[in-house]
Amino acid sequence: MRDLLPENRPLLILAPMQDITDLAFWRVMARYGGPDVYYTEYFRVHRDSCPEKHILRSIDENPDGKPVIAQMIGQDIEALRRTAIALLKRKIAGIDLNLGCPAPIVCRKEAGGGLLRNPAKIDEILKNVREAVHLKFTVKTRIGFDSPEEFPALLDLFRRHPIDALTVHGRTVREMYKPVVHYDAIARAARLMPCPVFANGNVVCVESARRIVETTGARGLMIGRGAIRNPWIFRQIREAWSGEEMRTRPTLVDLRNYIEELYEATRHPAIREGGQVGKMKKYLGYIAPGIGENDAFWNELKPMLTLRDLFAVCDRHLASPEPLDKISLATKEHKEHKELKREETTP
Repeated sequence: MRDLLPENRPLLILAPMQDITDLAFWRVMARYGGPDVYYTEYFRVHRDSCPEKHILRSIDENPDGKPVIAQMIGQDIEALRRTAIALLKRKIAGIDLNLGCPAPIVCRKEAGGGLLRNPAKIDEILKNVREAVHLKFTVKTRIGFDSPEEFPALLDLFRRHPIDALTVHGRTVREMYKPVVHYDAIARAARLMPCPVFANGNVVCVESARRIVETTGARGLMIGRGAIRNPWIFRQIREAWSGEEMRTRPTLVDLRNYIEELYEATRHPAIREGGQVGKMKKYLGYIAPGIGENDAFWNELKPMLTLRDLFAVCDRHLASPEPLDKISLATKEHKEHKELKREETTP
């Protein structure tokens, strides 16, 4: 991945989020400046699997031609090799192995984050898949299954294989998406790994991006929920690192227009209105919290059952030209994290 690293700023990566950061979402991100690198949703790999067609479309119809890493999840070694070889025929920059998904249904199958309980199996997978992949081969991991104390041994394992980049989500599987991110673990990885290390977890604005890079020494930032809430984040980080005055200062009205773009990009004639409302609420669950007193925007959105009512709520809360930088763009989790850090540093 070293050839993709910018000289004077971190590499910006759109984090893969299943059923959310799909091709339609990539198209919207591309219009807002987009990341430097896209990671696909994960291809589910097992004995009888074939790469999912809708995820392949993300590769084949890449909206802006930026590098794409195809992500796999699974634990069947032969199936992972077979799938990797098939994906290498597509226009991709490399293959990624997911060791971070904390979903219980995934972990029960000893895939994703569930594999962290079986380092010997990870060792086998990395050896066999690395041998099959002539392009970049990267790994996305959490810092352990039960405890951060597992991470040093995992790092030793990763260092034994010639992987091209390691993305570290600074939480354990058990911690899911709880507020505190163990940035010290990411810093340890950046210090010890021979390949670039990318930080994942609570990158929600320029301020948090700077703090995480300075704290960890990470060479890149993988951003998921922060990009859903603030699609301008990639452009803002580039501007901040350029040393110039930040020009991208969206307003509440801009946010309303972005929500409309998400709807237009994700709507499909085969999806009934209820399904489309549900799809939009997936995105709005990351966008709306923190706007309005006591989360008024999100609380009004949650019971809405029709698109008309959903957008009426958007119109009521997002009609102001007030700059978004005067409103916290942090999610509820990030706000809780800041509160916890304040408590930790209070005498």
